Amino acid sequence: MNPPLLGITLGDPASIGPEIIIRLLQKDEFPPGQVIIFGQKRILTFWARRLGLNDVFLEERVKAGKITIEEIGPALEEIQVGKPTAEGGRVSFEFFREAVTKAGAGGLDALITAPVSKISWAMAGINYRGHTEYFEHLYPNCMMSFWSERLRVVLFTHHLPLEEALKKVRKDNVKNFILALERNLKQWPLGIKEILVCGLNPHAGEDGTIGTAEETDLKPAINELSTGRLKISGPFPADTVFLRALDHPERLVLSLYHDQGLIPFKLVSFSEGVNLTLGLPFIRTSPDHGTAYNLAGQGKADLRSMKRALWLAWQLVTSRS
Repeated sequence: MNPPLLGITLGDPASIGPEIIIRLLQKDEFPPGQVIIFGQKRILTFWARRLGLNDVFLEERVKAGKITIEEIGPALEEIQVGKPTAEGGRVSFEFFREAVTKAGAGGLDALITAPVSKISWAMAGINYRGHTEYFEHLYPNCMMSFWSERLRVVLFTHHLPLEEALKKVRKDNVKNFILALERNLKQWPLGIKEILVCGLNPHAGEDGTIGTAEETDLKPAINELSTGRLKISGPFPADTVFLRALDHPERLVLSLYHDQGLIPFKLVSFSEGVNLTLGLPFIRTSPDHGTAYNLAGQGKADLRSMKRALWLAWQLVTSRS
């Protein structure tokens, strides 16, 4: 079997993304295989020197064939550490778009993306809120999910204002989402056997006395899906459903909106959680944190989430082969 081919994007050049990548590379903590870094070598060199690292190790890893650096776009003239900029938004989007194009054409087994800034993308005139919205443009059935050893969560809606997200909680939408989720879970050896559906209202509506979405939309959708391959359970009160899934790797919580799922997930798994996009023809992972401009350049950024993202991608690709 050929070693897996992993692509890594540098993310926002002024953020902790390139810093974490260069530190993991310096520590030799990448998984085995071939790695293509989509970005610019000068950005990696800048960060190595900024962190007081001898950048000779970068050349050594290139010469040894451990990494390839794919140069993308005009050279970034200036890196304003810890600040969102239009130039940072432009180049980080170009790194990402090029990597997605290669992965979609079968040129990568997995793609691992460092964090980007939604502010920088907006400053650059890019009409996507982030990575997942761009994926949805190309792959309409893709989904945002989060994985750790302790908890697994998938989001029914993600980067939407809450009032818009609530309008989407309708029977047919929920039913179709779960059907697509079942198909997406079949693609990779993820080990999920049961989907726990969150309620929308306090106490999951308390039999219709604290809201009706559970009675009119969620329960009917779940009942119609009860004969599927996976067990579909719920709706459960959101203040207890995560306890049902905690430390049960065979269970996946379906959260109805962004913060309903991400608050408990990050509470227990912030340092080691991984964002996994389902529904793509390739594996895509990323750390579950953002650009953390306030930490950039200090050598204090936690490496664990990005390291887990790298290794989860590698594990899924190799276990499927």
